[in-house]
Amino acid sequence: MPTSEPALWSIVRVPFPYTDRPVRQYRPALVVAAGDVHSAHGILWVLMITSAENRGWLEDVAISDHRRAGLPVPSLVRCAKIATIDAKETQRLGMLPSADRAKVKRHVRNIFSSLFG
Repeated sequence: MPTSEPALWSIVRVPFPYTDRPVRQYRPALVVAAGDVHSAHGILWVLMITSAENRGWLEDVAISDHRRAGLPVPSLVRCAKIATIDAKETQRLGMLPSADRAKVKRHVRNIFSSLFG
C-alpha cells in the first residue's frame, strides 16, 4: 500500500533502480528528501539500504536498530547510492533511529559538497 505523506527519515520499500543492469528490484530505502520536492513533483530522494553482510563502502552507516527500522536483518544505509523515485511506489516499513541520522546527514552533506564545493 503506497504512503500518501512520506516523511524525512522514513524507511520505505521501493523499486530501486540499478546502475549495472536494466531492472528494478523492490528493496528498502531511506527517504532523505520529501516535503517540498514531494509536494511539487510527487517524487522522493532515497538512499539505498543494503544488508550489513555486504562489503561496506566508506560512506555506509550501520542502522543501530534494524527491527525498529522495519528491517528483517542488520542493515546499512548506503549514502553514496541515491535515487529519485515516484512517491506513489513506496510502502512505509519504519523509521531510521534518531541515533543514526546525524551520521547519514554528515555523509550526504560531504558527498554533495565535494560535487558542488
